[in-house]
Amino acid sequence: MTELDTSKPYSVIPARYESTRFPGKPLVPLLGTPMILWVARACAAAFGSNQVIVATDDQRIANVVREAGFRPEWTSPRALTGTDRVAEVAVRLGGETIVNVQGDEPLVSPEDIRHVVGAHQKQPDLVTNGFAPIGPDEDPTRLTIPKVVLSQSCRLLYASRAPVPGSKSLDDDGGLFLKQVCIYAYSVSQLTAFIKNSTKTPLELREDIEILRFLEIGQAVQMVRTETPSIAVDEPKDAEIAEKIMRGRGLKPH
Repeated sequence: MTELDTSKPYSVIPARYESTRFPGKPLVPLLGTPMILWVARACAAAFGSNQVIVATDDQRIANVVREAGFRPEWTSPRALTGTDRVAEVAVRLGGETIVNVQGDEPLVSPEDIRHVVGAHQKQPDLVTNGFAPIGPDEDPTRLTIPKVVLSQSCRLLYASRAPVPGSKSLDDDGGLFLKQVCIYAYSVSQLTAFIKNSTKTPLELREDIEILRFLEIGQAVQMVRTETPSIAVDEPKDAEIAEKIMRGRGLKPH
């Protein structure tokens, strides 16, 4: 394995075993391959396998990642969020652009990862994050799907697990809802500011959406539309949906 080049963008995939809703989630097999490896290989296709790190506090995940040829980095079991876990690694290693691709996005595309990173490189003073319209088969009232509200220039105004934006009209079906896609790009200094809080910020805590911490500390977030439909695996039933989509795309086990 070649060395990480911190002068170039690199991916840090946060992965913890003790998920509240889905314990062992990173290692759940999708078409026979652990989910974390589907994500790692998408990141490798974007920037090269030497530019991929899995940040974890679990030896089982570290073993699977290492055996597949990727680099695990140990992080604190007390990390508040995935972004806090990514920040631990980024502050330790340094770098220009750090990409957080959540370990439960097995259908993430390399092109979308590069697109989010490219937006950050053009405007490095902004954190960047992906978004997409909620699909016709997705329920905007589902609390596991973070919805986002954007300005006319695609800056993030708010994110919520509630179906936002709302309407006082009972006849309004809500129109087009947008969901967060968990690809983020930031600098080390932006991550350093993020982890200065020893606790979650008030809105972040209430909504359980970590991107809100950036807004609460005054850091603007540019949202970037992703083009390839994706699904986050939050609960066991989502794994079945992801596998069905994978088969429909003709994807094969690695």
